[in-house]
Amino acid sequence: MTAGSVGPGIRFDQVTVAYDGTVVLDRLELTVERGEVVALLGPSGSGKTTALRAVAGFVRPVSGRVHLGDRDVTALPPHKRGIGMVVQQYALFPHMRVEDNVAFGLRTRKVPRAGIPARVGEALEMTGMSAYARRYPRELSGGQQQRVAIARALAIRPSVLLLDEPLSALDAQLRSGMLAELARLHRELPEVSILYVTHDQIEALTLADRIAVMDRARLQDCGTPQELYRRPRTEFIASFIGNASLLPVRVGPGGDTVDFAGHTLATTGGACHASGASATLCVRPHRVGIGDGPNALTGTVADVQWRGDTHRLCIDVSGHRLTADVRELRETPGPGDRITVHFAAEDAVLLPGAAAAVADAPVKEPASSAAGPSGGLHG
Repeated sequence: MTAGSVGPGIRFDQVTVAYDGTVVLDRLELTVERGEVVALLGPSGSGKTTALRAVAGFVRPVSGRVHLGDRDVTALPPHKRGIGMVVQQYALFPHMRVEDNVAFGLRTRKVPRAGIPARVGEALEMTGMSAYARRYPRELSGGQQQRVAIARALAIRPSVLLLDEPLSALDAQLRSGMLAELARLHRELPEVSILYVTHDQIEALTLADRIAVMDRARLQDCGTPQELYRRPRTEFIASFIGNASLLPVRVGPGGDTVDFAGHTLATTGGACHASGASATLCVRPHRVGIGDGPNALTGTVADVQWRGDTHRLCIDVSGHRLTADVRELRETPGPGDRITVHFAAEDAVLLPGAAAAVADAPVKEPASSAAGPSGGLHG
């Protein structure tokens, strides 16, 4: 399905974008390898949509270069970049049947008329929409319309596919099904590089080979979903990807223990922190158990949330909040109850303290790493 290319799928080389003198994307350095899915994840205004628009050609960097394969496309208009794009609003032509919507990009690219039906059929087959070729968009569900939009993007056989929050308009059940479909398409298109913009952690964790986390116009960190979730390097990453309890601690001698509100806790990976330094201990809720054990802490239950197969317990320990996700309990504690919880040393990650953290500094992607528009310009 792809038009062959040499080199990485997408490369941002110190790309900066500004609107009216305000920097909305600051010196982005990032590579998306051929066949790789990279999710740009971040809050509103972080720069993720601006980065995607720079690849698409809808915004022009004030400095830096954008490369697609072995081509510098910084100065090329969008229609000459050969990119497939899917946006959150579907953007289907309501007066055209499904097959004509999918064929639109082929016709604008002057593909020979005789070859268009086969290309349309191939794209509809890949997205499971062959039986709907003669329908109009109004006769389709939201999920089906999004499949058509994806088929239209794939019909041109792009080497790069841009997805701008493509599932945000779908309900939870449809979103789950489309995530599975996108994962299947990724397996069937091993040469297509995908840049996926989202603010949804589940989408990023499910689909991406790597996640690039954006905040305040800068790349904060980039790594596999497992790396960023299990071993975050800053408080921002720990709190933004998944849920985490962040406990202020002071590093003990040798870095293998920390002091938390008078409690000595065992940890790992603290050797790089100076003895006596302020730090933050990150503990994921599902790693916290009920009862005595290593790193036991006793506190008062502040809130209990039932989540079907688990209870989320919010526990006040010496004035700090610790969260535990535990399997449904035979006897559920209530607010005000005293409770003891514990976690293993290897399940706690020691982060730089707030004073030492440099979360507002850009994190350049390691050199050895494998590495259309939405509603807002500054996303």
